[in-house]
Amino acid sequence: MACRCRLPTTETGRTASPAARFLAGTAIIAGCAALAPSAPAADLVGRAALLQGLDKVTARISAVEIPVGETARFGTLEITVHRCLKRPPEEPPESAALLEIRDVRPGEEPAPLFRGWMFASSPALSALEHPVYDVWVKDCVPAKSSADNGPR
Repeated sequence: MACRCRLPTTETGRTASPAARFLAGTAIIAGCAALAPSAPAADLVGRAALLQGLDKVTARISAVEIPVGETARFGTLEITVHRCLKRPPEEPPESAALLEIRDVRPGEEPAPLFRGWMFASSPALSALEHPVYDVWVKDCVPAKSSADNGPR
């Protein structure tokens, strides 16, 4: 949005005094600064990802909390969380996790199924395709202190 400024004029149409122009200019600049969009706040880095998994055979839903940098099992799936980001409270809600999911069956090599970002608000956008399991991101568990929330 562009701000337009007009210097104040007297009743006769002449430009007002230098003091009046200064005050008006200051008010216009302050008003434009208030209207200007602010820079978006940095995403909060989570210490863990809260995922939900559905076993389609038993129709059981399980919540799994996996710390960033660690791997957990869900059925035959091995899930590694590489990053977890959450928008700050003043932004529209969104959590996203960078995941790597492999199918590990006894006596077989692990089969890579998914590697990428999953978003809590749009689970179908980047979904795991598996005949037995569904996995989706619910949230990012925030870091315990604000010092852990710096950019990475």
